[in-house]
Amino acid sequence: MELEIIQTTDHELIARLNKDVHDLHVSLYPEYFKPYNYAAMNDFYQHIMGNSKFRFYIIMDQEQSLGYVWIEIKDYEENAFRNSYKVVYVHQLSVAEEFRHKGLGYQLMSKVEQIAKENSIHKIELDYWVDNKMASSFYEKLDYKKYREFVFKGVE
Repeated sequence: MELEIIQTTDHELIARLNKDVHDLHVSLYPEYFKPYNYAAMNDFYQHIMGNSKFRFYIIMDQEQSLGYVWIEIKDYEENAFRNSYKVVYVHQLSVAEEFRHKGLGYQLMSKVEQIAKENSIHKIELDYWVDNKMASSFYEKLDYKKYREFVFKGVE
């Protein structure tokens, strides 16, 4: 494979590449996620790609797109409770199912680290659903640490 990671504004491509990660979310949490709908995803990504704080990178082998990462440069402002700081926030990472376990996710996250360093940002943040064992294992291998937990209680 001759891999390259490039920034993209191709919302149609991202909408297609999103299917694998979205289907995983639907299978884990059907009460929260709608079934994948290309037209709706395409509209969504087309809309948010107009926001300069969001960036999308695809990993390619020649002309074939194998996966993507969607990041945001977040600037947390100082307030009465915290200091100001910047992070690179990973909204989504997805590698097409047939290309998983080949190091492509690792390469995409290495690109995210490179972007953080280029912008003098010292922290990358992300979240994933607790039942997504694949994500949990992946980020643990990359030495990501938990520092906050999000909990809920259903009320009937």
